Amino acid sequence: MTTPVTKVVIPAAGLGTRFLPATKAMPKEMLPVVDKPAIQYVVEEAVDAGLVDVLVVTGRNKHALANHFDRVTELEQALELKGDGHRLKMVHASTGLAEMHYVRQGDPKGLGHAVLRAKMHVGHQPFAVMLGDDLIDARDTLLTKMLEVQEHKQASIIALMEVGPSQAHLYGIASVENTDETDVVHITGLVEKPEPGTQPSNYAIIGRYVLMPEVFDVLENTAPGKGGEIQLTDALATLVAQPDLAGGVYGVIFRGRRYDTGDRLDYIKAIIRLASDREDLGPDLRPWIKEFAEGL
Repeated sequence: MTTPVTKVVIPAAGLGTRFLPATKAMPKEMLPVVDKPAIQYVVEEAVDAGLVDVLVVTGRNKHALANHFDRVTELEQALELKGDGHRLKMVHASTGLAEMHYVRQGDPKGLGHAVLRAKMHVGHQPFAVMLGDDLIDARDTLLTKMLEVQEHKQASIIALMEVGPSQAHLYGIASVENTDETDVVHITGLVEKPEPGTQPSNYAIIGRYVLMPEVFDVLENTAPGKGGEIQLTDALATLVAQPDLAGGVYGVIFRGRRYDTGDRLDYIKAIIRLASDREDLGPDLRPWIKEFAEGL
């Protein structure tokens, strides 16, 4: 009997040091991407895939995350009095997206430790993990495909994307073998941020996972790895090596539009790309971009 995925975990306890000083007092997940904070895109993606039970793993000074998804009665009243129904609708949209829950990570011991903090909330059922630095374009399907594959395989599923050899050392990299399904691969090995030139493939792990609950027991016994942190990739490598434990690990290769907001330059590119595709901004923005570029 299969257990459906109903819960998603969003680790959001990082310090956001690459965006200082902007993140000195504001969580990096709240930095705006056009006119919504990055984390709202992630929650919307989860909801679109049918996951409305959301656990955000937070750290110190992350109160703005909870506040964003909570009601602000005085703001709603002010917009209603002004007759500003458009903005009132946007405020309501973020408030009623999902059932939001929060847990503190405490010690910053890495992504694996952040996921482990979700154990009591998730219980003994498969669950999704979504990293807030990776935004997947709403016009492309990834999480829904991963959920379908997880239901069929009854295994852990990770999202993969081809990267150039010069970028492989920035990611967890997977060794893969093909299956009989297009863009679904069997994972035969994983390595976290390999030294340049040593990567086993160009398939990089991006920030979407659908995991079997056995990963919690593995994480509890995973020693610190790269950077002295408990790496989720190391725990997944254990599941790869012991397929009888939880069905092994498979990958879904994503070939759509992904925006990396964890890097300053890529963050700026993400804003430009998303804004230029918007019906309300694109028609005026695209000619300006062209004019600006020609003047460089």
